[in-house]
Amino acid sequence: MTGLPLPRDLEAPVGELVHELAEQLGVRATVDLCVELIQGADRNDHPDVMPYLTGVVFDEESPIFYPAQWKDYWVRTWGARGLLYVWDDVAGPAVVAGLDDDHWRPAEMCLKVSTKRELGEAGPRAAELAVVGELPRVRTQALRTLGAVGDTEHVELVRGLLDDEEPAVRRQAARSLTQLARRLDLDVPEP
Repeated sequence: MTGLPLPRDLEAPVGELVHELAEQLGVRATVDLCVELIQGADRNDHPDVMPYLTGVVFDEESPIFYPAQWKDYWVRTWGARGLLYVWDDVAGPAVVAGLDDDHWRPAEMCLKVSTKRELGEAGPRAAELAVVGELPRVRTQALRTLGAVGDTEHVELVRGLLDDEEPAVRRQAARSLTQLARRLDLDVPEP
């Protein structure tokens, strides 16, 4: 892709920038681009769209904003984040696959997208990440996902995290347990 103008306002929230990109490319093309990025596309193949996904104009002269300075996991994260603002169901499999990313940032962002887009297929991996995620923020987001898309087989796992060592994880486990009970019409005692 070449020839896109810079966003109207680089300081606009990323959601606005992504919507502006979708106005120019179309929603489906923007979703397809985000999927490519989640799957590891080279950022250098998309220099004109990166400002819409990041709010940053990458410049080879700048030691801070030169593309090589940013790790590849950021590109996968930005691709996933774009799907918080534009969506087509064709992106679902890539988002679920992104839950297995080697780096926590893209995996966490794919959890956020799974929650927002209510991707039931994310439930099994979200359950794993709720337990084995190294960072409390990943475990917390995995619990949010389970609250939104989990099923009856996740109730006991979520209940078990009411005793997690991290307060944020415990709080989210309580919220997710309540959400699961309400969503699935289960008689689950209050935490």
